[in-house]
Amino acid sequence: MIGLVDCNSFYASCEQVFRPDLTNKPVVVLSNNDGCIIAANKEAKALTDIPMFQPIFKIRKLLDENNVTYFSSNYTLYSDMSRRVMDTLMTFSPRVEEYSIDESFVDLGCLKIDDYNVIAHNIKNTVHKNTGIPVGVGIAKTKSLSKLANKYAKKIQLNNNVFVVDSEKKRQHLLRNLQVKDIWGIGKKHTIRLQNNGIHTALDFANMPVAWVRKEMTVIGERLWRELNNIPCLELETEASAKKGIGTAKSFGYKLTDYSLIEEACSYYVAEVADLLRQQKSLASQIEVSLQTNQHSSIDKQYRNKIYMNLDTPTDSTLKLTKEALKGLRQIYKNGYRYKKVGVNLTQLVHQNEVQTNLFANPHKSESECITRVIDNLNSKFGKNKIKVATVGNRTKEWALIKEHRSPRYTTQWGELMTVGSSLCKPNKLVF
Repeated sequence: MIGLVDCNSFYASCEQVFRPDLTNKPVVVLSNNDGCIIAANKEAKALTDIPMFQPIFKIRKLLDENNVTYFSSNYTLYSDMSRRVMDTLMTFSPRVEEYSIDESFVDLGCLKIDDYNVIAHNIKNTVHKNTGIPVGVGIAKTKSLSKLANKYAKKIQLNNNVFVVDSEKKRQHLLRNLQVKDIWGIGKKHTIRLQNNGIHTALDFANMPVAWVRKEMTVIGERLWRELNNIPCLELETEASAKKGIGTAKSFGYKLTDYSLIEEACSYYVAEVADLLRQQKSLASQIEVSLQTNQHSSIDKQYRNKIYMNLDTPTDSTLKLTKEALKGLRQIYKNGYRYKKVGVNLTQLVHQNEVQTNLFANPHKSESECITRVIDNLNSKFGKNKIKVATVGNRTKEWALIKEHRSPRYTTQWGELMTVGSSLCKPNKLVF
């Protein structure tokens, strides 16, 4: 049996954990640069006058009139809370697949369990006790069925966020009460095609002849069909696979015309992606740099460009990657534009032990790679970015994302710890 544990309104829930005064009140989280709403709790979703994905400046008055609390994205906090949920799930089973930041599959088949309803409620209650995050739990024989069970657990209030498919009667009940669009992996096009063929519920789909499903939806559709019919086809992936590319492209807080500021932002992002590259023990063979103006602006001249650079030897050195990235940035930069975004992408990644070199390559680590290791060790000991490449500069506030409503990073920053004991907990300002 496989359990699917899904955090309810995860981003908003993370904020509410540290703001108990917001319990049962509408909360939304904004996108980068405080652009628009990207997440909302059930109380906010119930306010139908407030549309999702609308620019915040257009609906700020509506939010205030409805007493909606809004936060800038705080991914440092969300990532750490996700890790805590994951750690709790690992106490129930050694085999857990982290499917996304707020969703995990748990292998329960390797355990001796008499009543899966009991373990489902135990998981839900323990995660909430350990982290404060509310979750839904769906348990079934296959991953696709457990996804549907989780959706049904949240959809029907009487289920109390738990639904276990432990009999044929409950499987039929589950599939009968969910639409084909609710099936994991069924997109809009397939939904329309299935509905045009008289297939409206998940049970309709599961009862179709497998040959028809194979013909209309290829082997992927057939796999879904088998999973809904209690035939496991999707394995649990407990080992995270190495990424084939690592990149970032973030908007500036303000439109920039000063090349030196764009260069600093580019250097900062290179250091970020190079750090991720080293964490997964890979080397990059190619680097891509992109630069663009605000495509949504009607008053700015528009320009966008990107450049790819092949590296002589695959590397994970921040110094080498920064040098190449800035060389590329200089080639695509043009005067006279107000730039909004710069991006860095490392591609053609290889494992650090599987590098194909040429006869003239130096088998020993270069000086820049050794320096990078020293920088990593110092930053690990004294804090992020205590040591950095000089081109990163010290003017981050002039180009960084706008986060006017970001909550404290309660769980990862000593200076932003909470003070417990007042009616409204606030971050503590420690003096060292």
